[in-house]
Amino acid sequence: MQKVLITGANGFVGQSLVRLLLTKGYSVIALGKGPSRLSVTHPSLQYFSVDITHPFEAQQVISHEQPDCIVHCAAMTQVDDCELLEKEAHSMNVEATARLLLDAESHSRFFILLSTDFVFDGLQGMYTEEDSVNPVSWYGHTKMEAEAITETAEIPWAIIRTCLVYGEKVENGRNNLFTWLRENLEAQKPVKVVDDQWRTPTWVEDLAIGIELVIAKKAAGLWHISGEDQYTPYQMAVVAADHFGWDKSLIERVTADTFTQAGKRPARTGFNINKAKKELGFSPGSFLQNLQHLQG
Repeated sequence: MQKVLITGANGFVGQSLVRLLLTKGYSVIALGKGPSRLSVTHPSLQYFSVDITHPFEAQQVISHEQPDCIVHCAAMTQVDDCELLEKEAHSMNVEATARLLLDAESHSRFFILLSTDFVFDGLQGMYTEEDSVNPVSWYGHTKMEAEAITETAEIPWAIIRTCLVYGEKVENGRNNLFTWLRENLEAQKPVKVVDDQWRTPTWVEDLAIGIELVIAKKAAGLWHISGEDQYTPYQMAVVAADHFGWDKSLIERVTADTFTQAGKRPARTGFNINKAKKELGFSPGSFLQNLQHLQG
């Protein structure tokens, strides 16, 4: 039974990945900050409360458990928070990654970093794994640094970039675009949604499947794992409102200039996922198909 350690296990992606790996027969070591918020219990699951910014807390677990693979999902991902708290973002996203990689090199055989479309400048869109990175925010910069560190690994490594992840939120977790829309529109509250930022939105369950494919195949290198459909958040909101019968008149179409935000967002990202489809057998559902799995 392969043993996989997941950082950020209490989070949105982490919880989805924990559930999937347990159903696939893996032994899972879940690291999260504070008490476990995992919605599953299982004989093959262990949870440890760990602050990954602490020099030794994660190391103690990793050296004792000797996982076959480490999947590093934990990160400070709020773009504006990263811009306003640069030192904290660097500590979490860069320095913690460097320490985890050292631990992986000593006690593990495969290291996977979860990264983001925000490593790109957004001038082109539909990026491939061969395209050059050029982040426009501090968040994107820290993830670019984390990628560069991962690429120096002395053990096999993979970097999985994803894009605008949506799905049912976890207990005590933050809203994502879908749950934020549902919360407001069901309460008959108007929302402003941008229509000048293009993405390939990713259902969280599809992302977990993509990560598991990389683990199972020990598929080293760079991978773009996202949906295939190109949408702006406004277009996503309209399609979701049509699907669930929400009042579309509450959705106001705006541009990024409408908001005063500390961190700049790239205008046009989204991924070409042909490599993942061809080499991993990755096959995400369409946005409309994935809405069938969500609660309206």
